[in-house]
Amino acid sequence: MTDPVNAAVFQQRLLAWYDRCGRELPWRLSRDPYRIWLSEVMLQQTGVQAVIPYFERFVDQFPDVESLASAPLDAVIELWAGLGYYSRARNLHAAAQKVCEAFQGQFPHSVDALMTLPGVGRSTAGAIRAIAFDRYGVILDGNVRRGLCRLFAWQDDPRSSAAEKQLWQWAAQLTPQQHCHDYAQAIMDFGATLCTPRQPNCVACPMISLCQGYQQGIQDQLPRKRQRKTVPLRQEVAVLVEHNGRFAVRQRPLTGMLAGLWEFPSQSFKQPQSAQQLVNQARILIGNEDQPLQTLGVVRHVYSHFRVDVTTFYLQADVPLAESFSSCRWLTEAELTDWPLHGSHKKIVETLLKQREK
Repeated sequence: MTDPVNAAVFQQRLLAWYDRCGRELPWRLSRDPYRIWLSEVMLQQTGVQAVIPYFERFVDQFPDVESLASAPLDAVIELWAGLGYYSRARNLHAAAQKVCEAFQGQFPHSVDALMTLPGVGRSTAGAIRAIAFDRYGVILDGNVRRGLCRLFAWQDDPRSSAAEKQLWQWAAQLTPQQHCHDYAQAIMDFGATLCTPRQPNCVACPMISLCQGYQQGIQDQLPRKRQRKTVPLRQEVAVLVEHNGRFAVRQRPLTGMLAGLWEFPSQSFKQPQSAQQLVNQARILIGNEDQPLQTLGVVRHVYSHFRVDVTTFYLQADVPLAESFSSCRWLTEAELTDWPLHGSHKKIVETLLKQREK
């Protein structure tokens, strides 16, 4: 396949468009590598509008890498709650500590060194290098990947090993040695605001005469969608235990899935459970066979690799169930709404509040 796009023309048009149409974002007010790194990690798999309030809260509470590194992990996870993909919060904390310990509190300049930081891959490293240090750095995030597939009319699987190799090659060829700071932000803005996933604004696009997908009339079909795999469904049982207006919650282990987040006492199952088995498991969780359980319903939540149906029960306890709940913290309704519960258990709180409004 030949490369029909003239890199110099592409760069010139992109930078001119960015001068006119670039987004004003809070992390663009500074060249501080800490803020740029923080924003890039937050923007992994998350949209700009969702990230902005989290970014502002983070820099308010942790204004530099030293303050983030010295903070308790629980405080970082609590501030991250609601942004999703919680491994990013753990990696953020670990990377801040590495910057302080291995790099004397200064972010490194090279892509290889940046990639030694937890949670920083090749594209994120390229973005930090380009935006923070105005040095050559190649980016291939989702926005750039989509734009390149259309620009070069790539019609095969966009996530295959062949596509990965080719798209990185094209991204590198188009990335200039100068104006690196502006180009990095421009190429991401281009995909986010013009070459969007659905209904790209081709009429306003400065690349319309270069875009092979547009010339062939297939831009709306690119990138080709991958065949979706069947997502397995798991079951879980959870119990809301209330005593004196407070609810029992417990923290998950600091390693593994949803590490460090909080939840109601619960048990998950990979094999199907009958309704009676779920009731039995709920009674095991509370350590009492006589307490009357009220059914709150079933909450469904989707993770990246599976779905889960959480059958939820409610128990009004006259006395604390000390043995079963000795490691729990007891929170009010108001505290529950702001507590760093993981996604499915946040939905349980919403269900509880809706039922109490009726």
